[in-house]
Parts: sequence; C-alpha cells; structure tokens
Amino acid sequence: MIDPLLYFLLFLKASLFSSGGLSNLPSLHQDLIARGWAQESAFGESIAIGQLSPGPNGLWVISLGYLTYGVPGALMALLAITLTALPVLLVSAGYGMIERQRWVPGFMRGISLAVVGILLTVVWSIIRQPDIDWRGWIIAGVAALLGATKKVNLIGILILAGIAGYFLYR
Repeated sequence: MIDPLLYFLLFLKASLFSSGGLSNLPSLHQDLIARGWAQESAFGESIAIGQLSPGPNGLWVISLGYLTYGVPGALMALLAITLTALPVLLVSAGYGMIERQRWVPGFMRGISLAVVGILLTVVWSIIRQPDIDWRGWIIAGVAALLGATKKVNLIGILILAGIAGYFLYR
C-alpha cells in the first residue's frame, strides 16, 4: 500500500536534488523499487513516454507517477517537479526588483570576494596535506596556469589533470 505523503516526498526529494531531465531517475528508481511501489517496466515505459512527448525531458516523472499510482501519482509528481522550480522563480523575481538599487553591486561584490576567500581556504587546506608531493604540485600548477589563460575549457583541464595523474602516479 502506497503512503501518499511519503510518495509525494520521494518525488519532491528526487526533484530537489536533480538538475533536470533524467537526473532524478536514480533516486526515484532506488526509492520506489525498494518499497515495492514500482516495477522495472514502469521506469522504461515512463522514460519512453517522456522522450516521445513534446516538452522538457523532466516530465517523464509524470508518466512514472501515473504508472505507479494512477492519476493521484501523476498529480503528485507534477506538483513535486513544479514546486522545486518555484524558489528559483521567487529569487529571480526578488532580484529583478532590487537589482537597480545602489547597494546591490557592492553587496554582490562582497559575496563574490567571500566565495574567493572560502575557495582559497579550501585550496590551502588541500595543499597542506602531507601526501602532496612534487607531482601533485606540478599538476596543480599546470592546471592553475591553464585556467588563468582562459583558453582551455574547465572540463579539458580536469581531463588533462586526470591523464597526468594517471601517468605520474602509476
């Protein structure tokens, strides 16, 4: 027997901690299968329906809700994926109202500098680890130089660092 509140909360959790599309699939799969509230076939069917349907890929969860709990399940899935976007819209609307205020640029610059300070603190704590040797310093230095040029994509830097780490540490 499906607990409607828990069912809704599982869909809400999956939507809150996903980035859209099929990224909420692992969470929903684990939670619904573990409770016996869904069959493997329901996931395949709902993904197929979501891919064939017009609109965003993330709407596949509505089909999953319908296939696992009928119309109430579809409505709960729709509500869960809609509620997760609401805070973003509220923040955006709020920022739209205050972005022209004189204090906002300074405030945002202060937050940006605080983020840089926190990042430097994390970098310093990683660099001070005793297992960082000359090879680690070389990888970190080259990655920093490549990042400073802004000509190499961040993903490319990470891939190159991974390859260098593989060859230097095997």
